[in-house]
Amino acid sequence: MASTAVDPFLKGNTGRNTRGLLRIVILCTIAAAAIASRLFSVIRFESIIHEFDPWFNFRATKHLVEHGFYSFWDWFDDRTWHPLGRVTGGTLYPGLMVTSGVIYHFLRFLTIPVDIRNICVLLAPGFSGLTALATYLLTNEMTTSPSAGLLAAAFMGITPGYISRSVAGSYDNEAIAIFLLVFTFFLWIKAVKNGSIMWGALTALFYGYMVSAWGGYVFITNLIPLHIFVLICMGRYSSRLYISYTTWYALGTLASMQIPFVGFLPIRSSDHMSALGIFGLIQVVAFVDWVRTQVPGKQFQTLLTSLVLLIFGVSFIGLVGLTLSGIIAPWSGRFYSLWDTGYAKIHIPIIASVSEHQPTAWPAFFFDLNFLIWLFPAGVYMCFRELRDEHVFVVIYSVLASYFAGVMVRLMLTLTPIVCVAAAIALSYILDTYLLLKSPSAGQETVPAKSSDGLRSERGTVHGISSTFSKVFTTASVSAYLLLFVAHCTWVTSNAYSSPSVVLASRMPDGSQFIIDDYREAYYWLRQNTAQNAKIMSWWDYGYQIGGMADRPTLVDNNTWNNTHIATVGKAMSSREEVSYPILRQHDVDYVLVVFGGLLGYSGDDINKFLWMVRIAEGIWPDQVKERDFFTARGEYRVDDEATPTMRNSLMYKMSYYNFNNLFPAGMAQDRVRGVRLPAEGPQLSTLEEAFTSENWIIRIYKVKPLDNVGRDHQTAVAFEKGHKKKKSTKRKGPPVLRVE
Repeated sequence: MASTAVDPFLKGNTGRNTRGLLRIVILCTIAAAAIASRLFSVIRFESIIHEFDPWFNFRATKHLVEHGFYSFWDWFDDRTWHPLGRVTGGTLYPGLMVTSGVIYHFLRFLTIPVDIRNICVLLAPGFSGLTALATYLLTNEMTTSPSAGLLAAAFMGITPGYISRSVAGSYDNEAIAIFLLVFTFFLWIKAVKNGSIMWGALTALFYGYMVSAWGGYVFITNLIPLHIFVLICMGRYSSRLYISYTTWYALGTLASMQIPFVGFLPIRSSDHMSALGIFGLIQVVAFVDWVRTQVPGKQFQTLLTSLVLLIFGVSFIGLVGLTLSGIIAPWSGRFYSLWDTGYAKIHIPIIASVSEHQPTAWPAFFFDLNFLIWLFPAGVYMCFRELRDEHVFVVIYSVLASYFAGVMVRLMLTLTPIVCVAAAIALSYILDTYLLLKSPSAGQETVPAKSSDGLRSERGTVHGISSTFSKVFTTASVSAYLLLFVAHCTWVTSNAYSSPSVVLASRMPDGSQFIIDDYREAYYWLRQNTAQNAKIMSWWDYGYQIGGMADRPTLVDNNTWNNTHIATVGKAMSSREEVSYPILRQHDVDYVLVVFGGLLGYSGDDINKFLWMVRIAEGIWPDQVKERDFFTARGEYRVDDEATPTMRNSLMYKMSYYNFNNLFPAGMAQDRVRGVRLPAEGPQLSTLEEAFTSENWIIRIYKVKPLDNVGRDHQTAVAFEKGHKKKKSTKRKGPPVLRVE
């Protein structure tokens, strides 16, 4: 009879193939879950661009698709920052737009009829699946556990810390940048482990892609050099480090300099000097390592000490000299704001006014990371136990990202990937320890020789029961935690991160949903009822939305490159009409838009933001605008009868509350945001006239009266004449060269 035994080699290959296929299926399922969890906004509302910055990105992408790449590269946008304009092609990171444009043209080449808007809306969910795959690859380089990578991919797919910037419609730079961040780190670890020029070149390639996509590339620019520096200090220098770092730095720097917005910053900015310094250091270390083999030990030590002191002294003096001469730009204000949480509020209020630049509250960590936050330290500790080169990278990344995430809410985004990796390492270790636990065989029992077979059997049974109980208890606990984690992530994604900023929703007493569409209502009114070239003044928060939806020129927008121009708008909003009107006329303003939530209880209105307008204006005109004038003698910021005269006479106050009293019985007007009763007599306007108020009074638009129609008193006339005389001197010749952060 022929033998039916299976060749062990074939059996092993079959097992590996089955596991590999199962792993692919699981990864595809994780990617599908990552995409599906980000579609709540499309399902509940519609396919729409969210927030503020994405509206500019969408507008720029449409320009790229309609006019071609070279027109986009040379695009000067004269419909923003009136009357200055913006050299758009040279002041943005084009990676997001180019990626969407390539996908659009590829699908059209395949004769798939797709609208560019839908590509932009679904780009972030699509790349989130790739991010989960990149996290899987990165985690696999840190551990041999087969489950760690899959757990990390699953965590990354649904963790709110990443979903917050990658839901459908969130068409911002982070949509593709986090994938590039994680994948670049994976390639870097491969380069360090293999000492391969190929992996180093791939790291540089994706680093260049990252530079084109997001200003956060500076995190990579400084983290990789720090990794090399720590390894050198630990005495772990090898040819692998030399090959991987020099390849990455040389090719990556050249790639990054091809982006016009970046240009020569990699060799002229203090933010990039650490990478350049480590490049020089590793050359010295390589030279010293060669000299070590040529010079006797005692002489080598003297030579090494002298060489280190000489190079350090020359480098330090050179860096200081180049910085003082202006060749190397000093550290930027954004850099200082990362190390000092109070720096921006004092020196750069425009940065401090952004909500995502505020320090992170402790509950935010649990809200965005849930139970991963206490698995995270355990995973970092496990990296310490082995501390291979790649584990040193995890430790450095964890420490820096944890600090920066505490300083700024937005940087929770850079902390999330390493939290998922470290948490997966810790959880997989727990599962592998308990689920693979085996009871010792009878021959391994440490029972005294005189023990009977019955006693041996009884002890073996007890041990088997305890092992089984440990497995069941651990598995059940972990499963319960994971189910709660999934439920938390789904709830947070659905309720906190999937509502477009331009479409608000509330619940009626009967539980039904009530849609508040005032933003689009107002922008559509502007598009249909104003001249094509009508200039709109609003606070900078709404500039991108006005340009994207209303298609009208604006004075300022979310680019915030010109602090003085923004301060001018702040001054107009915070001053009396006789001061504001000349500013409006000088800048050819046709309409002024304000956001007011007093009727509906919408807290994100301009009255709540007003003090930032005052502070920014005060930074430029401290003798004309003073924040303390808007506070009562008791130091209170009020809008009721106790409001200061400066507050009640400001243009912002008048535009917000104009005709508001007419909605209530006499003397009963109530501001539902501030929770106060307003003065019985409402404000009056003489230089503006109400043009449009949305259904729920959230958006109010005022038309600037022509000079002949303004009932001017003597002060108004004098103020206008002064502003009119200065108008010619403020004009600029030709488009300015702009740069944004």
